[in-house]
Amino acid sequence: VPVRKRGKLPGTTIGQNYALEYGVDTIEIHADVLNSAHKVLIVDDLIATGGTAIAAVSLIRRTGATCDHAAFVIDLPDLGGAEKLRAENVGVHALMAFEGH
Repeated sequence: VPVRKRGKLPGTTIGQNYALEYGVDTIEIHADVLNSAHKVLIVDDLIATGGTAIAAVSLIRRTGATCDHAAFVIDLPDLGGAEKLRAENVGVHALMAFEGH
């Protein structure tokens, strides 16, 4: 299920706002693709501050679907995103971590 910035998906969508360092942005998914029968794993290239990932979890859970895990290629642990996701009861897995960023 693609999660994209506002206006990038065709058809009817639902969105979730999230904070950026310099403002607010919105991510969206198709309105009719998830329901309570689905279990979703978030997969992304990078977890930094966690804003986008937390917004994706919130958006997925709003549909009734379960989202309890997220996987990333890279974690930047000093920015705290993985810890924020864990605080939302999401297990976080990363192939590698780069501290000091």
